[in-house]
Amino acid sequence: MTYSLISSLMLFCLVSSITPGPNNLMLMAAGANFGIRRTLPHAAGVVMGFTFMIIVIGLGAAQFFQSFPLAHTYLTGASVAYLLYLAYKIGTAAPKIGDPNTAGIPITFLQATAFQWVNPKAWTMALAAITVYTPQPATSYYVVVVSLIFGAINLPSISVWLILGAQMRRFLTTTSRLRAFNWIMASLLVLSLYPILKLY
Repeated sequence: MTYSLISSLMLFCLVSSITPGPNNLMLMAAGANFGIRRTLPHAAGVVMGFTFMIIVIGLGAAQFFQSFPLAHTYLTGASVAYLLYLAYKIGTAAPKIGDPNTAGIPITFLQATAFQWVNPKAWTMALAAITVYTPQPATSYYVVVVSLIFGAINLPSISVWLILGAQMRRFLTTTSRLRAFNWIMASLLVLSLYPILKLY
């Protein structure tokens, strides 16, 4: 890979990782509800799951969806349905203020890892990373390089949202404020689906 291609890839990684999307909005909500320490497995699952997703797509999944485009449509529909369910769960969450042991159960590492496969933005990012930034045909070497670069930039990018959510705990000191915040996050999560739905 040339220096210019790597620089372009790093910029794409930063912009796509740090802008609002299902992962970042969920991490922000989790940071506000559970704090940084309890949300770290969630954040780690996002990074590891997405990095692995790029590798799998680069090694063959992209060609599969090109051959069977209807499969991608079905996956998108299932993803949207699941994200709407998650938005409902976030909006209706009502943890008790000031008691970390009763603040619900945060998303686990494995759940966050698996979630990447039903995250429309993650699919878009991964497919773009492989098709645009790897020399074609994409060899395993270039696929791994792209995935490692993405993972290295993805971690600090999503951490910004987690820290922001945790800092908001100082304001979310009443049940009504936290409930309002959760519904706002749920609404933004639904709105994040608009670019995906606009394609269909």
